[in-house]
Amino acid sequence: MNLIQLGWNSFFQGEFDGFAGGQDLIPARVARQNKHNYDVLCEKGSLSAQVSGSFSFFAESALDYPTVGDWVVVNAIDDDKAIIHKLLPRKSSFTRKAAGIETEAQVLAANIDVVFVVVGLDRDFNPRRIERYQSLIQKSGAEMVILLNKADLCSDPLACVSEIEQIAGDIPVIHLSAVCDSDFSSIGRFIETGRTVTMVGSSGTGKSTIINRLLGEDILPTSETSGAVGKGRHTTTWRELILLPSGGVVIDTPGLREIQLWADEDDLLATFDDIEDLAKQCRFRNCQHESEPGCAVLQAIEDDKLDYGRLRNYRKMKKEIRFLEARKAERLLMSKAWGKELHRFKKQKKKVKY
Repeated sequence: MNLIQLGWNSFFQGEFDGFAGGQDLIPARVARQNKHNYDVLCEKGSLSAQVSGSFSFFAESALDYPTVGDWVVVNAIDDDKAIIHKLLPRKSSFTRKAAGIETEAQVLAANIDVVFVVVGLDRDFNPRRIERYQSLIQKSGAEMVILLNKADLCSDPLACVSEIEQIAGDIPVIHLSAVCDSDFSSIGRFIETGRTVTMVGSSGTGKSTIINRLLGEDILPTSETSGAVGKGRHTTTWRELILLPSGGVVIDTPGLREIQLWADEDDLLATFDDIEDLAKQCRFRNCQHESEPGCAVLQAIEDDKLDYGRLRNYRKMKKEIRFLEARKAERLLMSKAWGKELHRFKKQKKKVKY
């Protein structure tokens, strides 16, 4: 198997060369993850792998463990088995807040070049959801492409494209029908040998159908969107790295029912730069854009130059991010306090004479 086709480049080669672990170690890429069991791809082919004992000992959080798309250093101990000794640094990652009440990050795909945000031009069409994806992808290190699928189910797809382009800035916006269109060159130009893309979006937006079209055959299971509730069914239940005939790599992901932010205010400002530019023109520096006189943001809404829904989403996401930052700070203080307590305990233990 060709490592370059898998996405290997000089960045990872440099990191691999700096790891002095023995001559029997080789690089491999994580293709699938099931808790702490992994399928990895390397020059020897596909191997089933587990992390070593020392790896688990030094791992402090879930972020320290490999995920789909990661490059790892392995020792092939059999024709189909391997031990993972090191996780190579990530060049990029698509990360969200993990589901639940814990303040932790969850890496959904690592070492990606392009994130395709797939939105259905049916009941799934929601510009506000796209804004949330923008804030997440700002710091991923990957390029973002907005893919409006199911154009065959929309009476005016070009109007939807125009609406999204107003909030997308320089982000490419593509519309198509995965089941009807025969020309996929609009997507294919982003995928070439050595590049990795991932498809993210809600269930039922057609991610698996698009990947099947790129593969040239129906390998991934697909299902229709429920007509009763307008929601898609989970046909992809795990993240998986797939080699494409074009030479590129795609990471298929399950549909995301909730997009919990793992971002900061700089990411928010980059997503809503139009609102920030308007805010500079407000009469008062601390204007909250609610009812203040001389508010340029409210005036833009009145003049139909800004969608009120966009402002409302900006406020909501800003509140979420500030709450997240407070939780992060609280967790950091607790971690420092725990570290000091552990240090004090060890110091006292040394004074005890047996």
